[in-house]
Amino acid sequence: MAETIVLVDDQKLVREGLKILLANAGLEVVGEEGDGRLAVALVKKLRPHIVITDLAVPGLNGIEVTRQIRQVSSETKVIILSSHLDGHFLFDALAAGANGYLLKKATFDELLSSVRAVLNGQTYLSPVIADLVVRRSLGRPASNHERQHNKISTREREVLQLVAEGRSTKEIAGTLYVSIKTIETHRKQIMDKLNLHSVAGLTKYAVRAGITTL
Repeated sequence: MAETIVLVDDQKLVREGLKILLANAGLEVVGEEGDGRLAVALVKKLRPHIVITDLAVPGLNGIEVTRQIRQVSSETKVIILSSHLDGHFLFDALAAGANGYLLKKATFDELLSSVRAVLNGQTYLSPVIADLVVRRSLGRPASNHERQHNKISTREREVLQLVAEGRSTKEIAGTLYVSIKTIETHRKQIMDKLNLHSVAGLTKYAVRAGITTL
């Protein structure tokens, strides 16, 4: 029986291309989604062997997708594709439970290598990414941006992404099944922690931090 995969990327052309290449390698794509929150629900239903997700996914970014997949389908492995080389993205991904982290400029052969490694119970990092792990293990201090990023909680990152994507307070409350007052409180706490004072400032930060993309 072929190993099953769910693809998460907001670009349909990317998903279609990967689906063909993976099928040619004997891997079965059983589902695909362009929205992170819907992807988690799909994984809960299908329970695939592996999820391959872009880092910057609308609705719920790849790191939060990974974190929630760990809760709804603990046996499913997750590989994140990212255009970011910054250390905090990698370490956030690993902390969320990712089993692989590749740069989007990687070749398809490298992606296949990561799939095989992850299926064998290993963690796969692109070689250039692995160098970051070595330097962090040698005691490189966190950057100012990393320290700032670590101030906000997982739920606050979810709210921040939805704010940056232009969702209204009412829409965010409905999406997260909480009250409007709760969302207003979260937004104020995010602004206070990041020392930002407008939605435009929050949006700019979210894009720079890789929480969302415009």
